[in-house]
Amino acid sequence: MLPQWFNDWNRNNPTNVFGPGIIVGAVGGAIIVAVMLVAYGQPFATQSMQTGPRGTGMSVPEFTKQVTKPDPTIEDYYTEEPYVPEGGEPLAKDIYQNVQVLGDLTEDNFNRLMTAMTLWVAGDEGCAYCHGDVDVEEYGEDTLYTKVVSRRMIQMTQNINEGWGDHVNANAEVGVTCYTCHRGEHVPSDIWFKIAPVNQSMAGWSANQNRATSISQSTSLPSDALETYLLEYGTIAVHDLESRVEGSPAGGELPSIQDTERTFSFMNYFDNSLGVNCVFCHNSRAFYDGSQVTAQWGTASLGIAMVQEMNSDYLVPLADVYPEERLGPIHQDAPKAACKTCHKGYQRPMQGLNVIADWPELATTEAPVYE
Repeated sequence: MLPQWFNDWNRNNPTNVFGPGIIVGAVGGAIIVAVMLVAYGQPFATQSMQTGPRGTGMSVPEFTKQVTKPDPTIEDYYTEEPYVPEGGEPLAKDIYQNVQVLGDLTEDNFNRLMTAMTLWVAGDEGCAYCHGDVDVEEYGEDTLYTKVVSRRMIQMTQNINEGWGDHVNANAEVGVTCYTCHRGEHVPSDIWFKIAPVNQSMAGWSANQNRATSISQSTSLPSDALETYLLEYGTIAVHDLESRVEGSPAGGELPSIQDTERTFSFMNYFDNSLGVNCVFCHNSRAFYDGSQVTAQWGTASLGIAMVQEMNSDYLVPLADVYPEERLGPIHQDAPKAACKTCHKGYQRPMQGLNVIADWPELATTEAPVYE
């Protein structure tokens, strides 16, 4: 109970306490936020990787919190050192039936690789995923499509490591194994199928765009970019920089506006696949000039050629091997690879982990070299 004189004075001298209260609350809140930022770190802080001369805007900014966050799939990567042969050991092709690849490996190294492959691709099913629930004596049969596909995928992996080292080992030895794409899953994430046309009620160019799809990165850009550039070997180009230039896109003399939009769609996919932006490969003041690109442009160009070969020589021909449920939902085509199938949002798959170090058997189509 307050004294009467105090109540009378307050009644006769009203004061607005809300204004000062708001000020005090705002200042107090700012102090709390500042203390939290100091204690826990700035969640939106960025760091930049400079890709060109200063002052040209050529840098790739990334959230520091994201850069320091490890790829969660690295923790589950299984690896095992090889058994260095002493000479005279029995070979897999002399022990097991129908060993069409890896037959020159010793039995220990052959079984070691088979164990790793099951963990990389089908950890729950194990050997049965490719061989079926049969006795070991029947493992030589090609009853399941998974075994036929796996055999071809081993050959593809060897070809990548042997023939495309300038891409996969551009900065340091990294290599690829089955796990690079599969990450423990039967079917790798970020594979793709042909989906164009996407607007069934339209014809011509309009049927390829203006509907958000995973391939167009949820934009209105064309959805046939991967099909055009990574399957049909289309030329990646944009329309002329000058207006009213001579020549006609219809005659093939100039890239059309449609070609330009498709290129933008592909470049957008490229950036999202590696977690970078345009100046990772291109000069910010001369995107069109191939003589002023960054070193990463050459590595990326090799990657495009590598994926084209993977699709045309290894993946597409397997369409007749896959069961219907593994084919594309629209065109019944085989699953295909692209940049994101391996990179999954990182500049280097698995953040540059050397996955081939313990697996010389997958590094070459020739006899492996053990050290």
